[in-house]
Amino acid sequence: MVNLTTQLKDRLQSIISEAVESKRTPGLVFGVATLDGEQFFAHAGDRVFGEPSAGPIGEDSVMWICSQTKMLASIATFQLVEAGKLRLDDVAAKYLPELANPVVLDKDPQLKQPSFRQPQTEITVRHLLNHSSGLDYGHKDRICEYHLPTVYTTAHEKLDPVRRFYELRRGLYPTQLLKFEPGTSFAYSYGPDSLGFIIERITGQSLEEYYKEHIFSPLGITSASFYLTPNLKQKSVPLVFRESDGKIVPWASQVPIIVQDPEQVHLHMSGVGLYCSMKDYLTILQHLLQIRAGTAVNPILSKASLDTFFQPTLTPLGVEELNDWSGKRGHQYSTALALWTVDEPGRRRKGSAGWYGWANTEYFIDPETGVALVFGSQIVPRQDPEVMKVFEQLEEAFYRGLEA
Repeated sequence: MVNLTTQLKDRLQSIISEAVESKRTPGLVFGVATLDGEQFFAHAGDRVFGEPSAGPIGEDSVMWICSQTKMLASIATFQLVEAGKLRLDDVAAKYLPELANPVVLDKDPQLKQPSFRQPQTEITVRHLLNHSSGLDYGHKDRICEYHLPTVYTTAHEKLDPVRRFYELRRGLYPTQLLKFEPGTSFAYSYGPDSLGFIIERITGQSLEEYYKEHIFSPLGITSASFYLTPNLKQKSVPLVFRESDGKIVPWASQVPIIVQDPEQVHLHMSGVGLYCSMKDYLTILQHLLQIRAGTAVNPILSKASLDTFFQPTLTPLGVEELNDWSGKRGHQYSTALALWTVDEPGRRRKGSAGWYGWANTEYFIDPETGVALVFGSQIVPRQDPEVMKVFEQLEEAFYRGLEA
């Protein structure tokens, strides 16, 4: 049984407090849950950077969780599979004609011009789940590598926004370009967004409606939404920006982001679009831990479906591409999450699964230890070195405290 001593809790809180008080980071939150529920939730700093009068960051503070939205698309997809409304090997174009007849872009270094060919395999739902579809993000429409793709930062039309989404992705080409043959490799992608659109077309509900009815409400989650409503905005943590000299400054649209005016949100993007408190996100992770252990009450997924979240799916080439992209060894990818195939020394154990968000939020589930951890801030660029350092310190202190 996981036991967080008072000494360990004090140590974790001191790490967060020191980082904020030294002005190395903006406000931070950190939470731990086990099968028995939330065990610890710490926070430090102002909700609005540099404005103490706006109140402190806290348990109910809402963050733009960006790519942490992706896991919800996997949960919902498997719910539809369990309901008999969808199969993992269904061709995606059956539900999304926008994905019909793509072409693989082959870049031969010996040729000045790229070549195109018809793929031998059609994109399936399974490919969308593990980023093996070839629908990569790419970098051709970004000023720098940490910018979000234009597809995400564009104000989408109210009339047929899904069509416009794929038009933006394909650019001047007549059809969708794939980085590789579907199912053969890995490239971080629009797979979860595509799954979200499929879910909407099968159910006749918006993702906002579906997620609320089938994921959030059953778990008592109230802060999660694709709309930054006035109520949520009062609790939200505004972004800040770290300049090249290391100084943290208030947000001034230094880089384009998604449309945040709820009146202008006409497309629910399950790759990047959700707002949620990290405490509520921890509730989801704790529920998944319970499903895996067979102790969940009214589980939102079967154990068989959830088990796939912890099982590797990539080809050897896909593993190589994932590890090159992440800059780390020992990673795989499941139907929902990145997997750790080896122990992270002094930190999460082999078999852990998790992901992160572009604005510096992160989470993982460690089934062997029986814990789920969340960590959050709201700072751009992504993977802020100071914020990441604090999370590493917290994780190391947490596991060291368990072993003491």
